[in-house]
Amino acid sequence: MLAGLLFAMHDADDRPAMLTATLPFGGVTLIEYQARLLIAAGASQIVILVARLTPELLGAISRIGKRGVAVDPVRSAAEAAEKLHPLARVVMLADGLTTTAATLATLTRDGGDALLVMPEEQATMGYERVGSGMVWAGVARLDPRRLAELAVMPRDYDVQSTLVRLASQARAVHLLLPPEAVRGGHGVGHSAQALEARGRIVLAAMISGRSGWFERFVTAPLGRAVIPLIVPRTVSAMVAAAGAGLIGLCGLALVAFDHPGPGLLLALLGTLGVALAEMLADLRDERSHARWIGIVAQAIPAIAVLLHGRAISEARADGAPELLAVGLVLLAALGERALGAAPRRPWWGSPPAYLLLAWLGAFVSAPVAGLGAATLYAAATLTAAIERLRWQP
Repeated sequence: MLAGLLFAMHDADDRPAMLTATLPFGGVTLIEYQARLLIAAGASQIVILVARLTPELLGAISRIGKRGVAVDPVRSAAEAAEKLHPLARVVMLADGLTTTAATLATLTRDGGDALLVMPEEQATMGYERVGSGMVWAGVARLDPRRLAELAVMPRDYDVQSTLVRLASQARAVHLLLPPEAVRGGHGVGHSAQALEARGRIVLAAMISGRSGWFERFVTAPLGRAVIPLIVPRTVSAMVAAAGAGLIGLCGLALVAFDHPGPGLLLALLGTLGVALAEMLADLRDERSHARWIGIVAQAIPAIAVLLHGRAISEARADGAPELLAVGLVLLAALGERALGAAPRRPWWGSPPAYLLLAWLGAFVSAPVAGLGAATLYAAATLTAAIERLRWQP
């Protein structure tokens, strides 16, 4: 089993009354973000070494526990050793560490003691030296025996630093930190200002991971610009979704009253806003909110297209546009179901992309052509998704 070892002991350098672990990061506290990375890597237990249980830390521990893992706050290495299973692989993250899932993955595989390291000349002050011109980069894989060894030592030893020393003495493997990791926000420190800067980098990297050309070239750049501004203001994801949904609702009303150009555009803008709110909820680990917001992000384009097709059919006394709209919605729904959460190829479509084509058709006074192009695009995406499923082992 995989277990995580976190620390909430060091006060922030520029906020003496606050623990570094409870500083805001990505819409949550830093320790919640660290726990999220460990849980995503497969950790079923998290042990947190604490100096004092502040209200902010108690709240963070409670929220971590709601993610379905065992969370044990302890005050000493002896207590930590008692909580951990003797056969567990322990992944330790430094107090004040920010990193990404890709960087953490190198230490969550099977194996003995290992330390993530970086050249000393590339590190700032405050990193632990581990010899050979290297410093500890903040992530370690430990045998639980290291905690048992530390438990019999005097209690005034620094737990984090001593565990690194014990792992080094046990001939821990040194794994070099990838150069791109620092550019992606990896770092160790206790300054709230520096943490905020690294947080913006990590948020940008997480948002840029969204797949599909529309998400990559439209939604992600917008998210990188907007979400770092929203997070420090603690704007609720549901409030953001409600505001964007209202814009989308206005767009739907315009489409229903035969104003397809501005109506579809407002529906598209509303969909983008709801998608950003979904990102915000996901970053804050508000899973139930993210699920419902995601449903709204899918519903607005579908309703807009159906209303658009019906309006065209009524204006032309021809049922073909309405049938095209129904076909588009069905193909898009089947495509989304087939694709699921799996990685997508860049050219594959999504509901906002189909809505964009429908709006372009209305904008150039060729609404049926726009619906037809979107329907063909949805059919091609569904066909490609089915082919991928057929060839999967």
